[in-house]
Amino acid sequence: MNMHVPASKPAVPAKSAEAPKTAISALWRPALVQAFVKLDPRQLKRSPVMLVVELTAIFTTVLCFIPDADVPTFVAAQIALWLWFTVLFANFAEALAEGRGKARADSLKAGSEGLSARRKQANGSFQVVPAASLRKGDVVRVEAGEMIPGDGEVIEGIAAVNEAAITGESAPVIRESGGDRSAVTGNTRLVSDWLLVKITVNPGESTLDRMIALVEGAKRQKTPNEVALDILLIGLTLIFLLVVVTLQPFAHFANGNLPLVFLVALLVTLIPTTIGGLLSAIGIAGMDRLVRLNVIAKSGRAVEAAGDVHVLLLDKTGTITFGNRRCSAVYAAPGVSGRELAEGALFASLADDTAEGKSIVEYLRGLHPQPEPALDTLTAVPFSAETRLSGVDYQGRVYRKGAVDSLLSFLGQKRSDLAPALSREIDKIAQSGGTPLLVCADGKLLGAIHLKDVVKPGIRERFAELRKLGIRTVMVTGDNPLTAAAIAAEAGVDDVLAEATPEKKLARIRHEQNDGRLVAMCGDGANDAPALAQADVGMAMNDGTQAAREAANMVDLDSDPTKLLDVVQIGKELLVTRGALTTFSIANDVAKYFAILPALFASIYPQLGVLNIMHLTSPQSAILSAIVFNALIIVVLIPLALRGVRVQAASAAALLRRNLLIYGLGGILVPFVGIKAIDMLLTALHLV
Repeated sequence: MNMHVPASKPAVPAKSAEAPKTAISALWRPALVQAFVKLDPRQLKRSPVMLVVELTAIFTTVLCFIPDADVPTFVAAQIALWLWFTVLFANFAEALAEGRGKARADSLKAGSEGLSARRKQANGSFQVVPAASLRKGDVVRVEAGEMIPGDGEVIEGIAAVNEAAITGESAPVIRESGGDRSAVTGNTRLVSDWLLVKITVNPGESTLDRMIALVEGAKRQKTPNEVALDILLIGLTLIFLLVVVTLQPFAHFANGNLPLVFLVALLVTLIPTTIGGLLSAIGIAGMDRLVRLNVIAKSGRAVEAAGDVHVLLLDKTGTITFGNRRCSAVYAAPGVSGRELAEGALFASLADDTAEGKSIVEYLRGLHPQPEPALDTLTAVPFSAETRLSGVDYQGRVYRKGAVDSLLSFLGQKRSDLAPALSREIDKIAQSGGTPLLVCADGKLLGAIHLKDVVKPGIRERFAELRKLGIRTVMVTGDNPLTAAAIAAEAGVDDVLAEATPEKKLARIRHEQNDGRLVAMCGDGANDAPALAQADVGMAMNDGTQAAREAANMVDLDSDPTKLLDVVQIGKELLVTRGALTTFSIANDVAKYFAILPALFASIYPQLGVLNIMHLTSPQSAILSAIVFNALIIVVLIPLALRGVRVQAASAAALLRRNLLIYGLGGILVPFVGIKAIDMLLTALHLV
């Protein structure tokens, strides 16, 4: 017995799931609140460096209540306050990065609450159950106007589905059982008909759940690179801790004394607090950019791998070319005028609803504008696999177009009967990777049409940029080697895999990996699943098969194969941003070491006074200026951490030189300028 499901939540309006372009002004208030919430040591333990800063802030705060003749309480209180600011600014950066995706996560959660489903029972009846109770293997029936309750595969029926809640695109797409268009995504709405869907994931594992988990950056796991960088930062922290601990014995040896407050503050200025405070924000912002691109990654590891890929395997159809052959030229037979050929080809294509037919009409309208008959006056002759011809009958005249051999057979002619000039043009079309069609009217051969798989504009330039970044592109196609080579030359790819089968794709990926290269590819069919699983970065199309989506480590919700190029760009930006700010942070530490210590030890070792090139006012102003600079530099770099360092088309060596020059040299020079300016300001305001 079929039971009617109560109306589920209203469909999410088109583009409602689009990443909100929320102004920073609307984000900073909740981020500020979260900055204080994140002071909880249980949360800070994810960032060991900032946990050390918080512990020193607590310790310094306690020291403020212990009188010290060498350090006025007012100065100690300022140091403690700026140490707290350092932690808060780092927390604020992380919270701000998280906030950019929270709105999207909240809207997605709102769309999934309270959904119900009609689950098929063992006896064939349907029972209304909460969508959250569905398990992998359950079968549900969805009808027009209802929400699909979870990710699944259509096992019966055909319907139009509005996927705006996930992809942001309002145009419905067709989903049907069998083939490569059987996968459906939870929280999308049926526009027509009905579907019987087999749920393929358990609760918490759906595309929607992965998207929510991805944008809620606080819950994401650290990637291997982040773990390695954390280990490096911890190592540097321990080294500087040993350095600071040994300073007091040196001071005692010279009958001097360094206040404990100064030593604690010095430790914070020397450890890599800049990258320690921004590391999490960089990772979250990188993942947020991926979500804004409407790509779901199953792990942060996949995003980082995208930044390190050496080889891109790209399908020709839909990625490098438009996928539909288009008319690019017409060639008249000897004795036939261009206008006569244009009229015959136009009339033969007016009733042709295929992309090729429409492109012929569009091309000829621009080439030879002429009056056209109304469609209802034409008798259409649709294309069939037997005749391989199509056309129209109009006012007693017969217009046909079709494959060369088929149309010649229709005319009762042979290939040898063709005029040599026309035969040469047909051969040229075939050799260039195009498809020749012949056109006739009333039994007279008029000429040929050149259909070609048109390369997308700008794709050659994008491949050139990837080449400068050290990334090779390989076009994968089922075409014969001659056709594939012609299109590859036009597109500017580095290599071609022609007549590609699943086995050939898998073998090519393994060959590249055995040579030490990381490989990325995209696909949508079940036959792509083995290669997607083998690739270091495998991106499946959301409208592809469930097998492809499960095998890949990324899913493009817009089903745009060219998106893989943007994913690689985001991965590069993530790695370069992290590397640039790490370089800046470590260079900062080196500069602060040589900027502060001479002023700090000048009273104990007067000979060091010559090294006080900045002429800082006093040890107190030197250490306080460094602490203030240390806190403010995090604030200054927050926009860069969230936006990411733009990756220019250049080799890895050139990028390294550029980053060392800008962020390495800049990291050394900026502290000298900043600390001196702050020292002058503190002295002028009599704060030390």
